[in-house]
Amino acid sequence: MTDELRLLVDLGAADTGSALKDTAPGFARALGRGDALEAGEPGRTAQWMRHFDVVPRRLPAAPLTRLLDADDARVGRWMRCDPAHVRADMATARMLAHGEALQLRDEEAQQFGDSLRMLFGDFGYVLSISRPDRWFLQLPTDSKPPSFVAPDQAIGDDLLAHMPEGPEGKRWRSILNDAQVLLHQHPLNAERSAAGKPAVNSLWFWGEGVLPDFARSALHGVVSRDPLAAALCKLSTVPLLPADRLWEAESVLLDVTHLGNVTQLERGIWPEVAAKLADRTLKRCVVDALDGRRFALERGQRWRFWRRPLAG
Repeated sequence: MTDELRLLVDLGAADTGSALKDTAPGFARALGRGDALEAGEPGRTAQWMRHFDVVPRRLPAAPLTRLLDADDARVGRWMRCDPAHVRADMATARMLAHGEALQLRDEEAQQFGDSLRMLFGDFGYVLSISRPDRWFLQLPTDSKPPSFVAPDQAIGDDLLAHMPEGPEGKRWRSILNDAQVLLHQHPLNAERSAAGKPAVNSLWFWGEGVLPDFARSALHGVVSRDPLAAALCKLSTVPLLPADRLWEAESVLLDVTHLGNVTQLERGIWPEVAAKLADRTLKRCVVDALDGRRFALERGQRWRFWRRPLAG
């Protein structure tokens, strides 16, 4: 029997213009009848930090995802420099695709990397490509690069609004411009454009930091598609479970933030969760939302008929 399920959700992932109680009525009813817990900080990083004790208290994506791909993550400081497709107009430039969306083959990624290594080497940085969608810069441990937002936060926006300021920001903007020139001239991009594929004409720096000393958690298993979850599991020795082993762990976290909307949750795993709460094979479900709201759901709450479903 599973004592506790921690369910990571995005309550904002609802159909545009529709309330949660309309798109996922069963789930909204359970939340309305449940106990609201003290809210936490919003955001994906804060969501993970509520379930993993990480020292120091930071989740740098670059060294953590490097941990998944190679055995050198503890050496130096790391920064992701993922491939991107940017489109410029008269006023600004916008990133329209990055990472997996570019559908790069491994040999293509390595060819692009060969053209960029000398550029980064001149600054004392080492470029390595562990996967077509995950590119890394290894920096000296004492370097202090500026902070860049995650690419999902910048996609579609005016990129100037997400560029770092100050002397270091200016330096990294210059490095990015030099990289863009090299990529623009790369013959592979002509081939990709002729094949109807987006050109790899830019990079996105993000996730810098050093690998945390350790991570620990009271969880006995995690089910998630997020590479950061896999890295935290590896760092803490919590098992990363396939979905079909969800109910084997005593305390398990299920991450469904990747779902396009909460309707998929309602039609997917939620009926099974509700049934397990009803027959006591699941004692408690803690819903942890991306916006920081948290709810505790238990069997006896289903008799709270007077409570309204959560609207959104």
